[in-house]
Amino acid sequence: MDSAAVSSETTRRIEWRKAFIAMRRLIDNPDATDEVFTIIEALAGNALEKGFRRFTATDMGRQILAERRSLLDTLLDREQLATHPKHSLAGHYLNFVTSESISAEGLVEPSEGMRAHNALGGDMLLFANRQRDMHDLWHTLTNYGRDELGEVCLLAFTCAQSANRGLAFITLVGTFQLSKQYGLGVPQAVLRAYRDGKQAAWLPAQDWETLLTQPIGSVRAQLNIRPPARYQALRHLELASQA
Repeated sequence: MDSAAVSSETTRRIEWRKAFIAMRRLIDNPDATDEVFTIIEALAGNALEKGFRRFTATDMGRQILAERRSLLDTLLDREQLATHPKHSLAGHYLNFVTSESISAEGLVEPSEGMRAHNALGGDMLLFANRQRDMHDLWHTLTNYGRDELGEVCLLAFTCAQSANRGLAFITLVGTFQLSKQYGLGVPQAVLRAYRDGKQAAWLPAQDWETLLTQPIGSVRAQLNIRPPARYQALRHLELASQA
């Protein structure tokens, strides 16, 4: 492991004013992904360093670093992903990003605009990028969609996996905003997502390159990923009301 990758224990400054300003902009434009990264950076503190220490304490984490793996390169190679069966995680992921007209590259530019990200190097940068690049894999695996409720639920799930004030702040505000529109079912769905994230295996240290080749049902069972029943029920009601 690159010893220079582990930063000092000096706590990073929490910038609440910056986070609130970015949150107002995000509420006005929920598609403004760069504001999400601004909030995360403003409130993250030493969350990345804590996650990195946990990552390097695992055999798989150390192997990933030693092999200098790029999850982004794997996810961008759609020809290779397409060689796996449709019922595999790779097949489901490829269907997800194709149907949503998105790419793993979509989160790269906003994340690289973060000052803290630009200061990273070596193993810590590889870990940070790998966490970023997992986002749509987690969408695929958990069955939380890219609608507003699905994104908030996935953020709650992610908070349970890796505590971060920025993610928690976005989740709480998103839950409040959506509750005004859809009622008490929203906090119930978000709380269920958080609990499911707590009960699942720790996803940042998983061998995603291998898991992509396996049947998605098997992967969910291995990682203890539960069906998002509350989210799906609420989403069904929402779609029925729009019909």
